[in-house]
Parts: sequence; structure tokens; C-alpha cells
Amino acid sequence: MRKVCVIGASGKLGRYMVRHALDRGYEVVGVCRERSVPKLAEFADRITVVPGPTNDREVIRRAVAGCDGVLTVLAPWGVRQYSSGTAQAVLDHAEPDARLVFSCGWHVARDDGDRYSRTFRATVRVVTLLARLVRAVEIDDQLEAGRRIFASDRRWTLVRGSDLEEGESQGLPVWSRHVGDPVLESNLTRRVDFALFMVEALTDDTLVREAPAIVGCRTPSALAHAQGRRSPGLPGDGAPSSGENP
Repeated sequence: MRKVCVIGASGKLGRYMVRHALDRGYEVVGVCRERSVPKLAEFADRITVVPGPTNDREVIRRAVAGCDGVLTVLAPWGVRQYSSGTAQAVLDHAEPDARLVFSCGWHVARDDGDRYSRTFRATVRVVTLLARLVRAVEIDDQLEAGRRIFASDRRWTLVRGSDLEEGESQGLPVWSRHVGDPVLESNLTRRVDFALFMVEALTDDTLVREAPAIVGCRTPSALAHAQGRRSPGLPGDGAPSSGENP
């Protein structure tokens, strides 16, 4: 892993991924909307910035050229298939052997093993309806992006995030193949650690074609799981997180 592209680099999650990638000595190319370029000022002399919409196929084609890995924030903004357009552009234009790591929330189901509470499902329905009314985000388009990734024969990983919080790093999150597993009940991850998991996934071949659902390694449910017991009284019903926050 020598050169990495971060798509959605100007967001909170994206900037953390840029830092982690630079800490590992990677050459970094960042993609973000032109008006968001100033958010990357702290990295101005250390990364290459390609401004433009992340669902613009030409922008993505230029940005991922020569990259060994691509880290993609699947942002649901707007009503123009932003998530699925971004995912498809990456799948189509990344180098043939590149590791592709995408972010989303728990609400993107991989298979029938994912289990959601009634509260969680109701929350997703309400958020989806309200988003359609204000034409702000497309939750359904994130689901479409997930379907396209799952159907691809590329070397992908789709990291599904819990609710996020700021704070100092607690270490690499723990993960499970299925939403609803006890280890995930705390439904909380530090954003800096979500980014850490994304960057670590670039070189972890055990995560190829996996859709890990993650949670903070020091949350009660993760600690209880490590001790071989279920932690009682944990909510596990948080609203769906998009996995990013531009």
C-alpha cells in the first residue's frame, strides 16, 4: 500500500482517514466538493486534492488513477443518486487490484442474518420519509450503493458504522458480520476509530468482501463480549448512522 485515495476527504470522517493514512506514510489523494476544499487546508502541502462532486465519474477516474487503495465515504446527500453514483464510479475506475473500502451505516443490510428492532426499522422509515420531503438526503440510495458493492467482484469492504461520537481514540473497533449481534449492542463508536478501522481494512485481507458492522472496543457490549458474557440493559436501538459527517 503506497498511494491511497480518500473520497469525501473534507468531512469529519474523511479528515480522520487522511491523518491515519499520512501517519502510515501513504501518498494521499483527497476528493471533495470544490466549496469544501478549504477544510483540507491543514494538509495543503501533504496531499493532492481533486475538487469536484464525488459522483462525477471523470473526477473519480482522475483521482483513483495509480492508487493501491480507495477509501470512500458513501454520503447520501441530495436527490441525484449521490451514494450509488459514487460507489459505481469507484468500482468502475479504480485500479484492477486496488483495495476498495466504503463506509455506511448499520441500516445497509448484507443478508438475512442482520436483525433490526422495530424501533430501528421505524426510525429508518421516518428518516427516509422526512428526507424525501425536504429533498436533502437519499437513504434508499445508500441501500442501492450497498447492493452494487455486494454484487461486485472487486476487492471491496463495506464498513457499517454505529452511532458516532467525538473524542480521543480508544483503539481499533470490534466488528461482527451481522447487525443485531450482542457485541454491537452499545451502538457507539468514536469517529476517529471508525476512520482507523477503514484505513486498517486496506491491508487486512480477512475483510475482503466482508461488510463488518463495528462498535467501539471499549463500549460496555464490546467489553462484555470480550469477557464472554452479554451486557444487560444496553439499548442497541440507535438511529441509523450514515457512517460519515461532512
